[in-house]
Formats: sequence, C-alpha cells, structure tokens
Amino acid sequence: MLYRMLGDVRVGAIGLGAMPLSIEGHPDEARALATVHAALDAGVTLLDTADSYHPPGGEPGAGELLVARALATYGGRGRSRGPHRGDRLPGDVLVATKGGRGRTADGGWTVDGRPEHLRRAAEASARRLGVEAIGLYQLHKPDPAVPYAESLGAIRELLDAGTIRLAGISNVDVDQIRLAREILGDRLVSVQNRYSPAVRTAEAELRLCAELGLAFMPWSPLGGISRSSLDGASDLTEDPEFGAFHRVARARGVSPQRVALAWLLARSRTVLPIPGASRPETARDSAAAAELVLSTQELAELDVR
Repeated sequence: MLYRMLGDVRVGAIGLGAMPLSIEGHPDEARALATVHAALDAGVTLLDTADSYHPPGGEPGAGELLVARALATYGGRGRSRGPHRGDRLPGDVLVATKGGRGRTADGGWTVDGRPEHLRRAAEASARRLGVEAIGLYQLHKPDPAVPYAESLGAIRELLDAGTIRLAGISNVDVDQIRLAREILGDRLVSVQNRYSPAVRTAEAELRLCAELGLAFMPWSPLGGISRSSLDGASDLTEDPEFGAFHRVARARGVSPQRVALAWLLARSRTVLPIPGASRPETARDSAAAAELVLSTQELAELDVR
C-alpha cells in the first residue's frame, strides 16, 4: 500500500467509502463486515462514513455503528479483537465521519449546519464509534440557511473541546476552503468533493488543496467507469467517452476501476480517493490501485476528454 499524509496521520492512499454498506440497497451485515475486513486486509487504513448514511426512515448513525462493529470484530494482520479506547483504533485505522446532513423518509437529503446541531451530532457520532475523540470530523455540506463561518465556528469549538482531533470540509468551493483555513488553521486537514473521470469540475479546489497541503478526498471517484463483474455485472459496458480507461485496463490486465483510481492518485500527491464497495472483491480491487503506477503516455491518454 502506498501511504500519504492526512494532517499528521499517515494513511493508506486508497480509503474505503462505507456509504454503500449502510444506505438503501446495502448488503447484509455479514457481507458488509467482510467488505470492511477485506479492505483492512488489503492495507486500507482510512474508513469514511457519516451519521446520515442510513436507509430512509432509519435512525442516524447506522453507518457509524457498522464501522465500529467491523473494527471490533477484525482480527486480521496481527490486530487483536475486542474493544478499543480513545481515538486509537485497531491498527491505527483512521475513521472519518461527517455531520450536517440528514435523510428524509422518502430518500431525500437534508442539510443542517446550525452550530448547536453540529455539536450534538459530533458527540453522538463519537458515542456510536466508541471513541473519546473522532479522528477526522467533516462538515458534510454548507447550509445555505446558516453563515458558513458559524458552522465552521462550531467545528473549531469541537476541536478545542477535544471531541474531534482533526477537521475536514466537504462539497465546497475555493472561497469556502480559504475561509475554513482562516478559521480552523492547521487543524483543517482535508477537503472531500466530487471528482472522477466523469466529473472534473473541482480542478480549482484540487489545485488549492495541493497548494495548502490539504488532503483532497474525491467522493464517487469511479464516476464514468462502468461497474465490472466484480460487482455482479455480466459485462463491461464501455462509454466511448471513457474508453481510454478500458483500453489501459485491458493492456495492464486489471479492472478499469483500478486504472481510474491510479489516475486519481497521479493527479496530486495530496489525493486520497475513497471508493465505495459493497463486497470484498471490489474492496480488494480498489486497494490494489495504490500499487498501479501509470506511465506518462498512459496518463496523457487518460487526460484527454
């Protein structure tokens, strides 16, 4: 596993996005736990979840509780089973969670950036994860009804109180990143925006993160790349716009998803993709992208749209 820095924490360069394991259509618990365990076996040390990752009509925190159970039952790579304490998880795994969003009964998403809500949400997330301090807490999305500086002020209070150790922001623009840096200082360590072969609108935010030394964590990093038979599909359906990823994959004898993740890693030394997975095979395949080094010629081919 290739390693990169997230603040002062060294993590595997490929993380695991745990959202598919706890929202609608999620696998049963046995397969969900096996998926997290497979990722950990493959060298993944960054797990990303949120208090809003639960089925419509469900209770907040289902995803966090699942991650906590997966870590408590993991016995691979010399880790001991059983409870952990403080913000030290088995094998120094860093769990990142998020607050500031919710679900509606019909499957929609809400946003709530009120300081009082964020304080309560972070404390509840820490209890569900079973930690004294959340390793990385991310403000899930700016709330248009609340001045962003006020929401960030709540994050600063959580840092000062020791409820969270490091802070991140998500779904933001360049000005919001700069404001967060001004309010949170060096304790702001990450930005999580949508970025993939299909969606490259966050180029400016990616460049600013590289300039400031912030980890850039692309969510939905496989957008534009069809799902492979690893996830049960019988065929690979190539979108002509992204055929280069399939051509490179065939030449390398790997999946196009692995190529897409390797391409993301090559975009900047601060990029930390967090691909989702719903079965062990896809978690292992994603983690293997950290070992795939693309040539200059391959990267040039993939950059053309």
